[in-house]
Amino acid sequence: MQPTTIRELIERQADVRGKAPYLVFEDDGRVVTYRDLDELTAQFGHLLHRLGVGRGDVISLMLPNIPEFIYAYFGAMRVGVAAGPINTALKGPEIAYILNNSEAKVLVTEQKYLDEVLRVKDDLKHLKHILMVGTPCPEGTLDFYKELYKEPTTRPAVDVRPDDLSEIIYTSGTTGNPKGVMLTHRNMLADARIITDWFGFGPETRMNCILPLFHVNAEVVTTITPLWFGGSVVLTQRFSPGSFWKTIERYRVNVVSVVPTILSILAARRHSEGPGDLSSVRFFICGAAPLPEEVQLSFERDFGIPVFEGYGLSETTCYSSFNPPDLAKRKVGSVGVAVGNEMCILDDDCNPVPDGELGEICIRGENVMTGYYKMPEATATAFEGGWFHSGDIGFRDADGFYFIRDRKKDMIIRGGENIYPREIDEALYRHPKIRDAATIGVPHPMYGEEPKSYVVVKEGETLDAHEVMAWCRANLADFKCPRSVAFIAEIPKGPSGKLLRRALRDLDKGTR
Repeated sequence: MQPTTIRELIERQADVRGKAPYLVFEDDGRVVTYRDLDELTAQFGHLLHRLGVGRGDVISLMLPNIPEFIYAYFGAMRVGVAAGPINTALKGPEIAYILNNSEAKVLVTEQKYLDEVLRVKDDLKHLKHILMVGTPCPEGTLDFYKELYKEPTTRPAVDVRPDDLSEIIYTSGTTGNPKGVMLTHRNMLADARIITDWFGFGPETRMNCILPLFHVNAEVVTTITPLWFGGSVVLTQRFSPGSFWKTIERYRVNVVSVVPTILSILAARRHSEGPGDLSSVRFFICGAAPLPEEVQLSFERDFGIPVFEGYGLSETTCYSSFNPPDLAKRKVGSVGVAVGNEMCILDDDCNPVPDGELGEICIRGENVMTGYYKMPEATATAFEGGWFHSGDIGFRDADGFYFIRDRKKDMIIRGGENIYPREIDEALYRHPKIRDAATIGVPHPMYGEEPKSYVVVKEGETLDAHEVMAWCRANLADFKCPRSVAFIAEIPKGPSGKLLRRALRDLDKGTR
């Protein structure tokens, strides 16, 4: 029988894989075997019990990509405690909201993030202990390793169940406070099984984790999935284009999970940073943000590495669809077919639309969250009609492949015409002088809204607004073309590479 909880999975793999490496930490060469993982996460589980944290409670993790994140993350789940990763870029009030909303009793962090926590310490209603990784360890905090090594390595005897909460991960949201996505052990293992089976991963597969561990993509694809199939993962503290290919070559990495921005950066540096020996690489997986066709095709031409795009959200424990791992069957520009769950396209009245017509992408299956923490109304809205409503607009073709057009809330309505910004962005990406682009809707007294495009020009190139708009007129229907163009050094994006159109809208308001 397959494991049904993270606890069962860790214990079984420790028994089966033993001294085989699970984790290699690039920064200091540390190798964590499956037996090490079993013992260290067991110690952390015992530590939580000693600190008064038990089944059904929540702890928060504000750490970079380091092994201690993994020990605390899995260690909490082993004893029925939910882990709550926090984006390391957040500031005091944002941190306080998450800690208070989740009622986290313990925070695991390190010195570089402590000042922001201490700024709001008096406002933290439920936090009892701060565990510090590394030195110094200020007064009022606990040393992570000193406390950890006080505990036995025996496996904690806790009854953890498949539908117990394993994680609360907060989505950035477009308005208001972030929502806490509630994921269970069942959700996580379902997605790990889906990914493993789809790509045929096995114990010989080695992955590279370069995306931030506070993001569901890194957690599920490059930590839980390797744990499921008994492989190994090279943990990189942060993505660096200067050392990326050296890491791939040195550790003989087979698969990397990336976001479109990383592909763009690597392609832009292809002449200055030689890739070296890439014979170990099977393919890249790309998700978390829409992948422009030109970015994918140019990367594949430059490096000869296939890229398989997929689609999912935090609410679906990462992935819900993938392109087939067969170049002859995939469709560039599509996010693939539904894998391991059901997907459909619904109209505003929750009715299915015919293939080829636009509607909202909706999902249901074992990998879909149980709801938003302490937000019953938002949960009910999200699950209207028994499907999870993604908020993404797209269509399904006759072969069952899904295509994303835009976020529902990002759609521009110009004089009654629906305009999807991503369609404009895709056209701009094809311009030989444009490196990055994003389009937003701006107010217009007659039409309600009009599209405005922000453009990043490739290094060494020159470009003006007239040339950009002429390009759009040659590639798009007139009503879709941007009415104005602004040039910018970088398009604002989140840690996962997701385009932040909201930040562009805020910027635009400030300049008007």
